[in-house]
Amino acid sequence: MSEKKQANFVIVDTGCANLASVKFAVERLGFSIIISDDLDVIKNADKVILPGVGSARHAMENIVSKGLVATLQQLTQPVLGFCLGMQLMARTSVEGAGKDEVVQCLGLIPTDITPLQANDLRMPHMGWNTLTQVSDHAIFKGISADDYFYFVHSFAAPISEYTVARCQYGSEFSAAIAKDNFIGCQFHPERSSALGSKIIKNFLEM
Repeated sequence: MSEKKQANFVIVDTGCANLASVKFAVERLGFSIIISDDLDVIKNADKVILPGVGSARHAMENIVSKGLVATLQQLTQPVLGFCLGMQLMARTSVEGAGKDEVVQCLGLIPTDITPLQANDLRMPHMGWNTLTQVSDHAIFKGISADDYFYFVHSFAAPISEYTVARCQYGSEFSAAIAKDNFIGCQFHPERSSALGSKIIKNFLEM
């Protein structure tokens, strides 16, 4: 009997700071994964994780300078974005943009990132919060509304047809968005304890 092919999982090296923690979260589940900005390695991966911390402008500058834009836009395998990685999947973001300007993002999911309307609550939205609604998406197998996840952000995707989970902080926003093979979580699965690990595992086993 032939051995099962080793799954080929890749974290995109966006030049951001949390790559090691994402890699560790995956390895803790018993999966092996590599960090790479090599176009061929990313294209040939079975699953791709797009992480991110910092500002959309800085992250997109890194992605453009590494020549990654077209490769990421053309991926057909499942791709999961974490936090800023999710926001980079949108068309545009105002984070880090000048007055009356927007940052052009990857355009994978047709939504736009705007300041979180926290309505007098402290910003950034930082810490544990519950989901208020969860769609029937494979990424959320075993996850329900009222489950807690760890958030750190000041910008958000509005509720739209691409919203697959919601959260409330001053106003309701997209805790996760999805279109075709692209899925993004506003929260940090790698910092969200057992339930975050479940989401990573769901993704890698999709």
